[in-house]
Amino acid sequence: MTTGRLTTHVLDTARGMPAAGVKITLYRISGQSHRKVKEVVTNADGRTDGPMLAGDDLTVGSYELVFCAGDYLRATGQAQGEVLFLDEIPIRFGIPDAGQHYHVPLLISPFAYSTYRGS
Repeated sequence: MTTGRLTTHVLDTARGMPAAGVKITLYRISGQSHRKVKEVVTNADGRTDGPMLAGDDLTVGSYELVFCAGDYLRATGQAQGEVLFLDEIPIRFGIPDAGQHYHVPLLISPFAYSTYRGS
């Protein structure tokens, strides 16, 4: 039996390396309600130390990962000032099958980002 899980990582495409120290908050979305589920910080490999959700904690529904990219970009000297082009990056997605693995990575630079469903 496959145990579902949600994982993520952050890559700094401008510097060509993992993005360490990025705060990530996971929310469960239901209608207009956002319920905070978990908050983590990426490690030296740009990954979380474990899945964001796994097993029975991963349920069918809508979720949002919010990446605090602005703090990371300031800390690495890639951005400065109070107002940044990219600051908090929300990625809203759905989990239609709680038995699968969903990997939602973020690739960032000071002026662009992308994501996809990885493996």
